[in-house]
Amino acid sequence: MTHPAPRTLLLGPPDLRALVEGVGLDVLMDELIQALTVALRELDESVLQVPKREGFQVVSEPRPSGVIGWMPALRRGDSLTVRVASSLPTNRGEAGLPTLVATHSVYDVKTGHLAAVMDGVFATALRTGAASAVASRYLASPDSRVLGLVGCGAQAVSQLHALSRVFRLEQVLVHDLDADAARSFVRRVEFLGLDVRPTPLPDLEVCADILCTATTVARGAGPVISGHALQPHAHVNAVGADQPGKAELPLALLRRSLVVPDFPAQARLEGECQQLHPDQIGPDLATVVQQPEEFQGWRERNTVFDSTGHALEDHVVTRLLLDHARRMGLGTLVALESLGGDPLDPYGLVRGDADARTGSPRRATGT
Repeated sequence: MTHPAPRTLLLGPPDLRALVEGVGLDVLMDELIQALTVALRELDESVLQVPKREGFQVVSEPRPSGVIGWMPALRRGDSLTVRVASSLPTNRGEAGLPTLVATHSVYDVKTGHLAAVMDGVFATALRTGAASAVASRYLASPDSRVLGLVGCGAQAVSQLHALSRVFRLEQVLVHDLDADAARSFVRRVEFLGLDVRPTPLPDLEVCADILCTATTVARGAGPVISGHALQPHAHVNAVGADQPGKAELPLALLRRSLVVPDFPAQARLEGECQQLHPDQIGPDLATVVQQPEEFQGWRERNTVFDSTGHALEDHVVTRLLLDHARRMGLGTLVALESLGGDPLDPYGLVRGDADARTGSPRRATGT
């Protein structure tokens, strides 16, 4: 009996562009925020297995360090989602590429077949913004109207977009050490129709109800804010720390705040939580989503979401994008693996044997 060779679905930028045009960017973000909330509320570690990120440092001092890492999420009996991402601060200046470059792959765990490969730059931006929106919905004051953004790179765009879907923002204050980045940010987020203003950092800290730090601060070079004059109810989404020794927030702010990591085992190694003793670290985001009444009182006090990136988020955004792509008939199906021939002959397909292509068993012959 012959079986058709399974194929791999490839989703690139043209497919994602068509997907966004068909679904709508706001609708897509709303769906992702809701899907991530449900995934956190229903998280069952016996069903979804998520180890911490692993990777390699690829750029040595004195140049800014960079990493290439992988983040897997295994849904038992179903699929394995793997995000492979590089974070290379030199990209923007030397190669004209984003600091972060990523791809997402999905494997069928029943057969090992590579079911899909897609761009991860857009997906990473979406899921990181959505995670901050979920955390802010549970930890920030519901009356928050002023958002402060420290760091105006790629991640800041989706941070603003996601938070604007959850809060009625009246003003957005932005700051970047690169004044050109702050000015261009206003243009990059024009589609949101919000009042966005480049602002000196001290003024931003004083005024923000919610503050997001999304910088490429080098190891040992933080913090990027003082934290002295924050509003007593200010909530902070700390997005930039992704390596040991990297930190965006001052220790004094962390010590007086409820610090909620996305993934504690990872955040203790490379997030803001690496500055704290384990007893000073609060519950993870899944616990806050599952037991919101326990943390209601913190919405008028300082809180911090330590966002280091969670493979659960990659699993959720990848599934959402693939569901839309398949429904809309987007993507390209290709045969990447040597499948469909005689399973006992690994050379058959590359030799072009007719028997191997049809899957017919080949008879042994004597000499």
